[in-house]
Amino acid sequence: MNSIPNKKIVFQDLGLIDYRTAWDYQEKLFQETIEIKTKNRGAELNSNDQRISTNNYLLLCEHSPVFTLGKSGKMNHLLASTDILNEKKISFFQTNRGGDITFHGPEQIVGYPILDLENYFTDIGKYMRFLEEVIIQTLAEYGLEGSRSKGETGVWLDVDTPRARKICAMGVRCSRWVTMHGWAFNINTDLSYFDLIVPCGITNKGVTSLKKELGHEIELDEVKEKLLFHFAKIFDAELIFNNAEA
Repeated sequence: MNSIPNKKIVFQDLGLIDYRTAWDYQEKLFQETIEIKTKNRGAELNSNDQRISTNNYLLLCEHSPVFTLGKSGKMNHLLASTDILNEKKISFFQTNRGGDITFHGPEQIVGYPILDLENYFTDIGKYMRFLEEVIIQTLAEYGLEGSRSKGETGVWLDVDTPRARKICAMGVRCSRWVTMHGWAFNINTDLSYFDLIVPCGITNKGVTSLKKELGHEIELDEVKEKLLFHFAKIFDAELIFNNAEA
């Protein structure tokens, strides 16, 4: 018996959390979903067994300063030596997400959707465009026109000009149509950290933040509220709020 797709999304705000802890928590939710899907495949062979609906999650958080390298990234895009990383107390992780190197830090909103795309649509390209659209529509509320850059994930400003600059980086993992990792949206982020890397492996475009574009700091909770609204609308989903800790 087929179960009805579950389009509800459990939302958790993890606050300021170190990268390793957040990654482990993502992996826990990711593997639990994979296990349910494996059991469901077994249930399909026995018509008397009931399939179990999979859960979906959206985690928002900030990280202490950390550089993360994706599967297609190059180590030479990390420009800082180990001594500099230690001096500035910046962590470094090689990850299982797509993309190259990026920075996470305080006053940046990091989003980790752990979704079973079989509850929505089975198209990873469409999924990435949906994530970008969440950021684009959030930026529009601040009078900024975010856009996509052909062949490059993420969200940019003035993309087809010499002033092109990225405001939100993205990199995901997807297995059996279950996603993890996600986006890094610069709000009041200290952009000087990006001088220590080649952001996303791209040399001809800059990096910016909401604060830099607007000329003043923005409350993170205000931006989060807008992100949640647009995420639920774009994915046609209901958000279920859960304040449990990772």
